[in-house]
Amino acid sequence: MEPVKVGLLGLGTVGGGTLNVLVRNAEEIARRAGRGIIVSHAAAREYDPSLLDGIDQVEVSDDAFEVVKNPDIDIVVELIGGYSPARELVLEAIENGKHVVTANKALIALHGNEIFAAAQEKGVTVAFEAAVAGGIPIIKALREGLAANHIEWIAGIINGTGNFILTEMKDKGRDFADVLAEAQALGYAEADPTFDVEGIDAAHKLTILASLAFGIPLQFDRCFTEGISKIEPQDVAYAEQFGYRIKHLGVTRKTGEGVELRVHPTLIPERRLIANVNGVMNAVLVNGDAVGPTLYYGAGAGSLPTASAVVADIIDVTRTLTTDPGNRVPHLAFQPAELADIPILPIESVETAYYLRLTAQDRPGVVAAVAGILGDAGISIEAIQQKEPAEGQTEVPLVMLTHRVREGQMNEAIDRIEALDSVSGPIVRIRVEHLS
Repeated sequence: MEPVKVGLLGLGTVGGGTLNVLVRNAEEIARRAGRGIIVSHAAAREYDPSLLDGIDQVEVSDDAFEVVKNPDIDIVVELIGGYSPARELVLEAIENGKHVVTANKALIALHGNEIFAAAQEKGVTVAFEAAVAGGIPIIKALREGLAANHIEWIAGIINGTGNFILTEMKDKGRDFADVLAEAQALGYAEADPTFDVEGIDAAHKLTILASLAFGIPLQFDRCFTEGISKIEPQDVAYAEQFGYRIKHLGVTRKTGEGVELRVHPTLIPERRLIANVNGVMNAVLVNGDAVGPTLYYGAGAGSLPTASAVVADIIDVTRTLTTDPGNRVPHLAFQPAELADIPILPIESVETAYYLRLTAQDRPGVVAAVAGILGDAGISIEAIQQKEPAEGQTEVPLVMLTHRVREGQMNEAIDRIEALDSVSGPIVRIRVEHLS
């Protein structure tokens, strides 16, 4: 049987890793796929041949559209990243009857609905395992392994840069800016780290996970996103005193009112396994009604871990080349006609517990006034600590944990507390999830 021919768009970190895995593990891959898989063409403007196995057997061009239109190519692998020209290349590949594999979470989160509709019409597959959590096979788990379940909620550490920063802040008491600079020096964070530290990268991935879990269209624009740049070492330390760790978490949950879709710093009880995922590692916790909680842990980025997921997709597509399109696993886990128009809840309607830190005058009656405002808003306090004032200071940190309440109620209470003469500056608010 003729080998399957792959056109590889991009020979950077992931593209190079994909070529190397396909060449080094060619025999094992052929045994699994039922036929050989070779990269016959690639598109790249700059690459280092010394780092690429078998590159002398690949026809390399600087024109990605030329590769996409090549009639000999069976599968196009898009590893350029970004929104454009990735979108145009993928749609052109589909129009030419090519199957597509991509690691591009931004592309899928923003343009996936359009791309999957085009693929459905042309009878081709678009595979995207590497788009979420690198080498962790979370897409396959949701689409296939957990298909018997009503997925109730997902909580994930799905950005390694943010997790590295918070780990360093916890372990060494360092400031956010200091650790971010190190992350950039180590290559974990880009020169412009906005996508990582402000949660946009995680929101792309969470959007995809929510669609797979609940059978809803991709709706990145409705994902609430809050970054970690305002987290201070004192909050990390106070959280530990309460028995919690701070993680930059993506949470999606189906309720009777709609679907929660949110990325933000979160206090998690330190006894939870996911609270102990450190450094640049990723982890996704999925709760199904039949299976209960399942945890998926591993490398969320990097050349070979991501290439592992890309090549797994190439093998999957190869196995289905002769399969009737109607019998393939649907792109978003549910049959296209069965996607549900369930509303995405605004953050004001979401219910969580809260960590609050405020700076107050060290005088009688302040704690009572704060507690009274929370009580009037129907918010119960679980724990409260008043710290000692620094020498010569008349203000003290007041730190508390609350029970679960709607965000809208908490916003009103915070506004009232910040208006007190005895309270100075904005209140620090971090959401709390027990994941039980």
